[in-house]
Amino acid sequence: MFGTTISPYLFFWQAAEEVEDIKAFPRREDLIDAPEQGKAALKRIELDTLVGMAFSNLVALAIMVTTAATLHEKGTTDIQTSAQAAEALRPIAGQFAFALFALGIVGTGLLAVPVLAGSGAYALGEARRWPTGFSRNWQEAKAFYATVAIATLVGMVMNFSGIDAIKALYWSAVLNGIVAVPVMATMMLMAARSDIMGRFAVAGALKWLGWVATAVMAAAVVAMLVTSF
Repeated sequence: MFGTTISPYLFFWQAAEEVEDIKAFPRREDLIDAPEQGKAALKRIELDTLVGMAFSNLVALAIMVTTAATLHEKGTTDIQTSAQAAEALRPIAGQFAFALFALGIVGTGLLAVPVLAGSGAYALGEARRWPTGFSRNWQEAKAFYATVAIATLVGMVMNFSGIDAIKALYWSAVLNGIVAVPVMATMMLMAARSDIMGRFAVAGALKWLGWVATAVMAAAVVAMLVTSF
């Protein structure tokens, strides 16, 4: 659950999009250079985060409640195909359950591909100090766009590889949950350093809340590993 709702790619994607906004809106500047913009910018980011996370968790809750009330109620606890998952919608959609599920999968794919492939390209590109960003044309950021293309192609190939898609989703969420711990710890260490963040260094309740969230994630990973053996 943590791996699907607090995934590492979210950190990279949101941070990268904030940088893109600075390029797209000339009046916006790095907050280190223009601290007077900090209050409005952080309020906007806070609202964006709260609304986004609220909707994502609402969707996650709806999925769990729907499948529990339909599939689990009938004793179906091991879903191996998307056709089985679509059965969860039959009480509501009837004979259109599979069409509705298919539309949802297509919509999710169109939403997820640029975010997942893009966040991976941003993370790799920034680590390698490549020119990054969708605001650049492909001649300016060839390695960045190549990474997006390769990641997308790998995902397409997996569809025809015979890999169990449901298990792949499950284990990717598990890996996301594990990887999120060092990413969150690094993020908290950096956010608390005034030589990096200037006057916007995290302190007080927000700092402790961040470390508590990191500790909860770490405890979940340890508990999972201990109970897996």
